[in-house]
Amino acid sequence: MKRVGSVGLMGVGGLIMKACKKDSVTGGEDPLLGEGSCILIPRETAGPFPLNLSNNPEYFRRDIAEDTSGVPLNLTLKVVNANAGCTPIVNARVDVWHCDTRGVYSGFSNQPGGVNASGQTFCRGIQLSDENGNATFATVYPGWYPGRATHIHFQVFLNNGLAATSQLAFPEEINTAVFNTTEYSARGQNPMKNTDDGLFRSPANAFQYQLTNVIANAATGGYDAALQVGIAV
Repeated sequence: MKRVGSVGLMGVGGLIMKACKKDSVTGGEDPLLGEGSCILIPRETAGPFPLNLSNNPEYFRRDIAEDTSGVPLNLTLKVVNANAGCTPIVNARVDVWHCDTRGVYSGFSNQPGGVNASGQTFCRGIQLSDENGNATFATVYPGWYPGRATHIHFQVFLNNGLAATSQLAFPEEINTAVFNTTEYSARGQNPMKNTDDGLFRSPANAFQYQLTNVIANAATGGYDAALQVGIAV
């Protein structure tokens, strides 16, 4: 399913992004997110492999896996206004991108194993947040490459431009389980853990707000992951 929107890249804004860290799972419409207070989310580098696909409506899509195989992952980023009690923000543009099971990013050459993925767009996509502030993507669980913990990149845009750039991570027990499955086991476990990753260690005590809540999905045989992030509008 593809969702077409018209929000483009319109310059860099100076807004502050927050993550609403959830202290407990409470059920309701967002059992993965629960309830908690709004906390500043760390800003992170976009890394060496961002692509702006916003000029092509084809990439405003929910399913971003394309032909990539792997453990199914449903990822929800909930965008909220941290200055208004974490009320949902509608029509925020959310871009996500991550590597595949091989540690390869689409759109670039000189990837792990000598792979040339130029011209490809797997594991990249854009959604506009809905009336609940949710932007949901169907993808595969990311693999890993040397020097980084397993992660997904994301950016959030409002009408006045880029609001924030950050990255999210996964609980180590989920990483371990995934990397023991058939699609990932040939590469083994990622030797770089969350606590060892230099980007996630700075600033101190910030990583907890980049760690997704994850539950198993019996229907897909994979996982559902969610992170609530907020913008101080």
